Amino acid sequence: MAYSPPRGFPIPLRLSVYFSVPALLIGVGTVGYRLLERWAWFDSFYVAVITLTSIGYGERSPLTIPGRVFTLGLALGGIFTVALAATELLSTIVTGELREYRVKRRIAKRINALDRHVIVCGYGHVGQHVCADLLGGGVSVVVVDRQEAPLVAASDTGVHPVHGDATADATLKRAGIDRARALVAVAGTDGDNVLITIAARLLCPTLPIVSRAEEDATVPKLLRAGATRIVSPHAVAGGRIAQAVLRPAVIDLIEDASRTSRNGHPDLQLEEQLVHPGSPLDGKTVGTSGLRSRLGLILVAIKSQDGHLAFNPEDDVPVAAGDTLITMGSREQLGRADALAVAR
Repeated sequence: MAYSPPRGFPIPLRLSVYFSVPALLIGVGTVGYRLLERWAWFDSFYVAVITLTSIGYGERSPLTIPGRVFTLGLALGGIFTVALAATELLSTIVTGELREYRVKRRIAKRINALDRHVIVCGYGHVGQHVCADLLGGGVSVVVVDRQEAPLVAASDTGVHPVHGDATADATLKRAGIDRARALVAVAGTDGDNVLITIAARLLCPTLPIVSRAEEDATVPKLLRAGATRIVSPHAVAGGRIAQAVLRPAVIDLIEDASRTSRNGHPDLQLEEQLVHPGSPLDGKTVGTSGLRSRLGLILVAIKSQDGHLAFNPEDDVPVAAGDTLITMGSREQLGRADALAVAR
């Protein structure tokens, strides 16, 4: 009985198995006719092909008894193998499996071309908001989810979908974790987020990982697992509601500065710039940098490499490579600040 590769095997492997057997039989038939009938190589190949395909135009010359026996075996083998290969090819086309494979190949190529993207593990309610804000900020996003349905909806928004278990190393590698700028773990359960964080941290020791925690008891586990930041949706929502009552004007300002407007950027936006070595800002002071006087930016704070945060820094405060500037201004002003922070 002919071997049928399992449906779980990749399409290229299945088709190569099915079509390798007819190719092997053609090779055997060509060599067999060459040895048994002493025909030329092309004539032997021609008779082998028409025998296996059951065309039956006739032989180049009358066959010997060994040649006839060999032809019978070759014809019987060809009827089943060629028909089976053709059936498998038609099956992949009719069922749409071949088209689905080609779509996945295109998505994989796009992901392989990404750099400095963000991987979002889980496309639930929180994951959808995370992706929308990242896309609004001009960041490429790869979404990993176990379910196919959320990924179909995600792909319509412009993200790159990856179907699989985010706790598996192979899935994270397909998502391009080695080239990602950050990973966000917002799966359905805290246990999944802990496992995702562990897997990501083992693959990339320096990757920033932001993880969601539903329960307070999960926070220390995520920290031990390697999470850079932990966000509790309940705590964030509770604090936001309280601040909306106590300081509504402040909340309005922060929301306006961080919300993406219809044209892609609000009139007033809160942003950060990492000062690179060799940039025009490296080695300057706040006063001589021109951030305030020339660009008209609001310099909210400077975060140094050791984590120290200086709010509303004075003009004599130095700016060094590795510092992160937290600025507020228009998109045009922030774009000029971004250019200054990059090395030339």
